Amino acid sequence: MSALHRLSDNDLARRLAQDIPDGAYVNLGIGMPNKVAGFVPAGREVMYQTENGLLGVGPTPAPGTEDPELIDASKQLVTTIPGASFFEHSMSFAMMRGGHIDIAVLGAYQVAENGDLANWATLDEKHPPAVGGAMDLVVGVPTIYVIMRHTGRDDAVKLMERCTYPLTGLGVVSRVYTDLCVLDVAPEGFRLVELAPGNTLEAVQAVTGAKIHI
Repeated sequence: MSALHRLSDNDLARRLAQDIPDGAYVNLGIGMPNKVAGFVPAGREVMYQTENGLLGVGPTPAPGTEDPELIDASKQLVTTIPGASFFEHSMSFAMMRGGHIDIAVLGAYQVAENGDLANWATLDEKHPPAVGGAMDLVVGVPTIYVIMRHTGRDDAVKLMERCTYPLTGLGVVSRVYTDLCVLDVAPEGFRLVELAPGNTLEAVQAVTGAKIHI
């Protein structure tokens, strides 16, 4: 089997950011999704939202310029862009539930070939479940992008025919961005959009628990 070539977290976030259209309102989930705000392509304006109450999230602050009162839902320090606004949780969730967000970028433990998403519990007693706002997002936001590492610890499969962890939403994922490839969720299952540079379909298929269609 060919060696796998994996994108860094920053390169993966940069790749996803290329698919965010100009003028979009986008929620960024906890963890890796937050990196996407740092890679807005030149000439585009994107309003990134974090569910703890900020619309207009900017990139990570440069060392020495941090404001300890500006954090995202991951408690990571952020900046703001012109036009940013602050609000309470109830307003934030009203935006998410009311159809006012165009795209949500979420992490995942597992994604099934039919678009089912599992990202809040693994049933591992060492890692308590965390519901957060993902269930609201997958109901209220029309387009769900998942950003994740293709495999878990010990090369555990994370893209599969059916999720084995408790579900966040049924058939909600539109596209999956991993460190190995980009996949659309299509009627036939996972459809290849592109491979990360240096990868072969055979090698990526070998670590994927469902068929990748061309």
